[in-house]
Amino acid sequence: MEKGKAMARRWAVDFSDSSSSSHPTVADPPGFARSAPDLDETSGSRQKKDAEAAWKAQKAWEVAQAPFKNLLMMGFMMWMAGNTVHLFSMGITFSALWQPISALRSVGKVFEPYKDPKVDLNAPRLLFIALNLGGLLLGMWKLNTLGLLPTHASDWVFSLPPAKEVEFAGGGSPFY
Repeated sequence: MEKGKAMARRWAVDFSDSSSSSHPTVADPPGFARSAPDLDETSGSRQKKDAEAAWKAQKAWEVAQAPFKNLLMMGFMMWMAGNTVHLFSMGITFSALWQPISALRSVGKVFEPYKDPKVDLNAPRLLFIALNLGGLLLGMWKLNTLGLLPTHASDWVFSLPPAKEVEFAGGGSPFY
C-alpha cells in the first residue's frame, strides 16, 4: 500500500454527507421504520392499555375489600377483650374507632394509584366506605356494651336517678 493514497473499503461508510436523508447505499437497521405509526392506534398498545385498566380495576376491588378482613379481626379481638372496662378493652375499642375514621379521611389517597379513564372507581369506593362505616359501628357497639355511651337521660342530667341495672352480680356465700 502506498502512503497518501486512500484505499476505499467495502465496509466503510462515508459520514461526510450532511444531508437529512440517509446514505442511499446504507440500509436501515432491522425494525427501523421511517414513518412510525401512532402508538394509540396499534392493537398491541390498545391491548396493553386494556390489560392495565383491568389490572387497576382488580386491584381497586382488592383494596376496597381489605377492611372486611380488619373487621373480622377487630370483632374477634373485641370478643376476647370481654365486657369489663380495663386497659386492654379500652385500647381495642378506641383502635376499632380510630382505624375506620382515619381510613374514611383518606379514601381519595387510597384509590389515587388506580385512577384511569377506563376504570370506574365509584363502586369500590362505596364498598370501602361501607365496610369502614361497619367497623365504626362495631366500635360504637363495643362502647355501648362497656357502658361508655351516654344512652340514658340520667347520663346528661345529674338530678335524674340513674338507669335501673338489668343484671346484678354479687358475692356468694362461703362454703366451709
